[in-house]
Amino acid sequence: MGYTERPRRIVRPTLGTGQSHAPAAPAPAPGIARRELYGPRSAALLEAVRRLDAGLDEQASRSLADWVREQYTTSYGSVPLGFVARCCLGPPYVDHQLNLFHVIVRHFAPAEQMPEPFSAARMLARSGGYAYVEVYADGLVLPVLDDGTVVRP
Repeated sequence: MGYTERPRRIVRPTLGTGQSHAPAAPAPAPGIARRELYGPRSAALLEAVRRLDAGLDEQASRSLADWVREQYTTSYGSVPLGFVARCCLGPPYVDHQLNLFHVIVRHFAPAEQMPEPFSAARMLARSGGYAYVEVYADGLVLPVLDDGTVVRP
């Protein structure tokens, strides 16, 4: 982390209630049922998002991104603009952005600025406490734990 960045605490849902103690964030777009949007992500979906950064050829990446978009649309009622996750490539990269609409995978060094609205998810992704962080067009940022649990804002 650079000198201008500060660590953020990792928020995990409390056992039994599914609630967390995180500060409020913007509400999802109108017409999206919160219950659906905050439902746990399936193991297949978690694996598919991980594979988007696995160096697949362009056709395989597009096919996988189409499948991920379909899963979000049918299961959760909304498709994120993309994802931010910790990068496993090593130095100089620390995190990456995945964009489902054009299947762009872009890796970022610590000094590089991430474009809006993805920059809001950057420190959460760098913490290493989440599988990835979903970024929505309305500014909603939803961290997803390794077990698929979505951390409510």
